[in-house]
Amino acid sequence: MVEALTIVLAIGVSRGWHSTLQGAVVALGALIVLIALFGSALATVVPLGLLRLIVGFGLLVFGLQWLRKAVERAAGRRPHRDEAATFDRLLGTLSRRGAAKERQLDTVAFAAAFKGVFLEGLEAAIIVVTFGATAGQLPVAYASGGVALVSVALLGLIVHRPLTRIPENTLKLGVGLLLSSFGTFWLVEGLGVEWPGSELAILGITAAYLLMTLLIIRLLSHSAKGKANHSLTDGPPKGKN
Repeated sequence: MVEALTIVLAIGVSRGWHSTLQGAVVALGALIVLIALFGSALATVVPLGLLRLIVGFGLLVFGLQWLRKAVERAAGRRPHRDEAATFDRLLGTLSRRGAAKERQLDTVAFAAAFKGVFLEGLEAAIIVVTFGATAGQLPVAYASGGVALVSVALLGLIVHRPLTRIPENTLKLGVGLLLSSFGTFWLVEGLGVEWPGSELAILGITAAYLLMTLLIIRLLSHSAKGKANHSLTDGPPKGKN
């Protein structure tokens, strides 16, 4: 649930909360329906390996897209957005078009939040149902899972505001790293490969992506500076005689 919260916070702060929360709520609703329909059979009916493969691929695609744009901005290959101007422009647009546009569905945010919450929630549901059914205490297991869910939701309410103070490109770089790391982790697990250290492997994957990203930014920055210096030394084009 904490991993799902990490994904939801990252997407919500960078893409907007309306569609992100919609995706998370729909995922929770789908999980509740699955638990109500299958109960203790949930742990054996749902092919978790195939689900991890599909969701991992989807998150990896989203993550690498955001990572590419953030790297290009950090390296000077793509212009940075003027966040203050963007915010003022958004306010003006909303005041003219009303609340209908504000509630327009962001399919990327919805899909990414749904996938992250559904997969992590499904794993949590399988743990809760399996332990509860084995001990013959399903109501206790459901209650414990509910307490954990509410606790994590309260944690999200507390920490989401400080996240909004992070510069936009830095935030998107972090979002890209997180989604790429989770996507890689689940994709490989979906292929039947066990990561060393289990879930702790996500830290190593994230560190590897971070080092690779910093190296690419450095190389692209040097290339951009070299091109700029070359154009300066060439001077302005000469006129015709």
